[in-house]
Amino acid sequence: MPARLVEKYRNEITPSMMEKFEYRSTMEVPKIEKVVINMGVGDAVQNPKALDSAVEDLALISGQKPVVTRAKKSIAGFRLREGMPIGAKVTLRGERMYHFLDKLFNVALPRVRDFRGVPQGAFDGRGNYTLGIKEQLIFPEIEYDKVDKVRGMDIVIVTSARNDEEARELLEQMGMPFRK
Repeated sequence: MPARLVEKYRNEITPSMMEKFEYRSTMEVPKIEKVVINMGVGDAVQNPKALDSAVEDLALISGQKPVVTRAKKSIAGFRLREGMPIGAKVTLRGERMYHFLDKLFNVALPRVRDFRGVPQGAFDGRGNYTLGIKEQLIFPEIEYDKVDKVRGMDIVIVTSARNDEEARELLEQMGMPFRK
């Protein structure tokens, strides 16, 4: 599956982007460097077992063991102490990254209810795209019956593009379903 995206990048995306943005070398063409999936678990403060199921879900979705993230500061209003586990994240690169992106674009996003495309304004000014997902159930690996609580996640696609226009063109040609 990911080989298809890599071939598409080499044979179709690189030549068309070189022409559109007038790059002098193929090395100037932006590429996707990594994908970071982050899942914040606010319940972990009261219920430490909630974090275990989030880590398990993230491992199923990404195919890689997540890292538990810890609180940087104590916040009394949230009953949060510095160093308490409050979430999980995974950084995907290489083949696993392309596998995940293929699954996200072609399987998971079309399963979102009333899906009309992802917003075009979620770029950060430096060519990186952040996508928030409200429930983990859109991924085929997650079994509906075994889900204790519906959790959302943030997916950050980091590119080597210099600006948002180049990154948008790259993701669009990779198959990301943007809103028209």
